[in-house]
Amino acid sequence: MFEISYLTARFGPLEALKEISVSFSEREITAILGHNGAGKTTLLRCAVGDHLDVSGKVTFNGKTIIPGETHRNVRLGIGFVPQDNNVFGELVVEQNLQIAGLRFDASYIEKVYELFPILKQRRLQLAKSLSGGERQMLALGMALMTRPTVLFLDEPTSGLAPVIVMNVLNTLKKINEDMSASVIIVEQNVQAVLSVVKRGIILKMGRVIFDGPALEISSHKELFALF
Repeated sequence: MFEISYLTARFGPLEALKEISVSFSEREITAILGHNGAGKTTLLRCAVGDHLDVSGKVTFNGKTIIPGETHRNVRLGIGFVPQDNNVFGELVVEQNLQIAGLRFDASYIEKVYELFPILKQRRLQLAKSLSGGERQMLALGMALMTRPTVLFLDEPTSGLAPVIVMNVLNTLKKINEDMSASVIIVEQNVQAVLSVVKRGIILKMGRVIFDGPALEISSHKELFALF
């Protein structure tokens, strides 16, 4: 479904990704792991075309992801939730969801409210007044309003309390199972995310050094040492 082939991404003279080749199948739930600076966020940005200085090829259902054409690329069925600045703080919850779903089925907002009941309770509240966990739910809800078949998330649990972390991760697992969407998560909370995903990819200095079952990462101390 999603193919990344010999992808190299640069920031001036620095190569953040070095000839990465990886693919994601339908209905897959995967964690992308690694230390700060390993290239995790850059990989997500390249997946949606939000980085210009690249070589290699990224395709989604046979269609090329064009660098610099993020607005076009996401309409192919890609949802992307960045770590920061992922909601419109000056708008109420319901307006955020409505804007996200303008080109899609507006009635899908009820499905989002079913998945996140707290958003329905807060629907007339300004997004900037929500708690960190609630804002993350809203960002997820906005991505879901585009009816994606693949969902990329950049550190969705960053700064959240442990109980909220598991709530968010379990919701992602539910999205994967109930909505048939592939979910790819960049995450620093390794132990928590490995409890919900089936596959783990580890990056180090812009290269893939492990790609396999999440259980294998959990059971090998030498892999944990990479974080």
